Amino acid sequence: MFQAGKAATIAKEMVRYNLSVLGLGETRWTQSGEVKLPSGQSVIYSGHEEDGENHTEGVAIMMTKETRKALIAWEPISSRLITASFKTNNRRVTAHIIQCYAPTTDAVDDVSLNHLLGRVGARDFIILMGDFNAKIGGRNEGVMGKHGVGKMNENGEMFVETCVNNNLVIGGSVFPHTNHT
Repeated sequence: MFQAGKAATIAKEMVRYNLSVLGLGETRWTQSGEVKLPSGQSVIYSGHEEDGENHTEGVAIMMTKETRKALIAWEPISSRLITASFKTNNRRVTAHIIQCYAPTTDAVDDVSLNHLLGRVGARDFIILMGDFNAKIGGRNEGVMGKHGVGKMNENGEMFVETCVNNNLVIGGSVFPHTNHT
């Protein structure tokens, strides 16, 4: 999203697919903040703290005007982790979105991620999304559907363990995938 016009292109695609919230990884924006786009969507983002850093990494959550009205709070954790909390129709339940960018084994601080997951109330629900570079394979670990792809890698093992420890379901394994060979 660092290149001119990228945010507008993504915003158009968000409208095209009728999405209310979109998690973004490798945004390449520095520092953290919120931007309102001319199209009406808002973007909250977290990047490297220093402006002088290379424009690498970065995470963001893009949302519609309606979804922005439901935003309770958000927190930029690092250039690889951001979280946002939203009101739901049930006033006793909060929705928490955690966007990650972890394309390598040592990318996301597991302590930070597990701390965020541990802060969520028992009635609340979590959407954990992003680039984990995790291949979970076809084994069913109780948090997976029957449609895992490939052979489990180290990131996949860590991802499954995180999901098991936090009662999360891996949504990408619930539905069948087209076999692209």
